[in-house]
Amino acid sequence: MLKILVVDDEMFVRRGIVMETDWAAMDCAVVAEASNGEEALEAVHKYRPDLIISDIRMPRMDGIELLKTLRQEGNEVRVIFLTAYSEFEYAKQALRYFAFDYLLKPFEDGELEECVLRAKKEIEEQRDDRKNQEQQTVLAAPEEQGDKSRYIREALNYIAEHYGDSDISIATVSAAVGISEGHLSHLFKKETDYTVAAYITRYRMRAAMKLLEDCRNRVSEVAEQVGYRDITYFSSTFKKIVGMTPSEYQNRRE
Repeated sequence: MLKILVVDDEMFVRRGIVMETDWAAMDCAVVAEASNGEEALEAVHKYRPDLIISDIRMPRMDGIELLKTLRQEGNEVRVIFLTAYSEFEYAKQALRYFAFDYLLKPFEDGELEECVLRAKKEIEEQRDDRKNQEQQTVLAAPEEQGDKSRYIREALNYIAEHYGDSDISIATVSAAVGISEGHLSHLFKKETDYTVAAYITRYRMRAAMKLLEDCRNRVSEVAEQVGYRDITYFSSTFKKIVGMTPSEYQNRRE
């Protein structure tokens, strides 16, 4: 659901946008209102909206200054500006700070909804792209990055064969390879850019993602297959690395 912030110094205009728009039908929800840019900035920090619908001319901090401040903070939130015809040239300044769009007041029936839906589509596509990039990062195997020493090749092979063991650790890997934990830790980090523990976790997550692509595999079964006895810990680890829970990931594949 898209989170919306509505900003306008005219209360009746603001309330009209909030109350007369069918947000639920667009899978959106108004999480906050503000009467000027300063209040809007506080609301952004508190509620983290996905989309801001804002008047341009407002006291204390206008819409352009609000957008400029957000961009300086690195906030990429979409902003739709509402402006009168007499402010049309002023509204063009918003494009310098990558406003999503602007509508001339009074806008016609359906015009705001159409603009919101376009913004929603773009936001969802960007989210999907980021999730895919994160997943590809997880799936990118560090062992493919250049030549490795004999010890590290053996360590990688051991992990590939034993990642499903719940007790696998740097101690079991170093014992299998035949060098000390300290020596293995140094070499592994140097040659893969990962610690042994981090690599094992990511290897397990790659395996879990592949298993979850089959909707017949239950999350609890997948957790056990990749070495986790505690399904809650598995789920939290999966979400931290992949960006969504195992169930959410599996549902996206259906």
